[in-house]
Amino acid sequence: MANPFVHVELNTQDLDKAKKFYGQLFDWKLKDAEMGPTGRYTMIDPGHGTGGGMLKHPDPGSPSMWLAYVDVDDVAAYTKKAVALGGKVMVDVKEIEGAGTMSIIVDPTGAMLALWKGKKA
Repeated sequence: MANPFVHVELNTQDLDKAKKFYGQLFDWKLKDAEMGPTGRYTMIDPGHGTGGGMLKHPDPGSPSMWLAYVDVDDVAAYTKKAVALGGKVMVDVKEIEGAGTMSIIVDPTGAMLALWKGKKA
């Protein structure tokens, strides 16, 4: 399948409460990592299938939400294509140190989606 979902991420206003809830609900393995100045990031290992992460929502006024990431071969090209098709850019193309490149787009219906290209190991 081309362009599969590769990661899901919870942006939450209460990281500790979310970790407790989802850890108990699904028995996920959760591992904290430092994210530099932005704080903690919790990796989600579900055991099989697509993994993910949890972090404190970067916008204190926004509700908690899940964000799906789709694998693409060129984040900048897909971001530009999304705009040409009527989408908007929520977060422009940026490098995530040591991990890859991403952007967040908003489709014409208002739904957000992250575009992702991981670094080659």
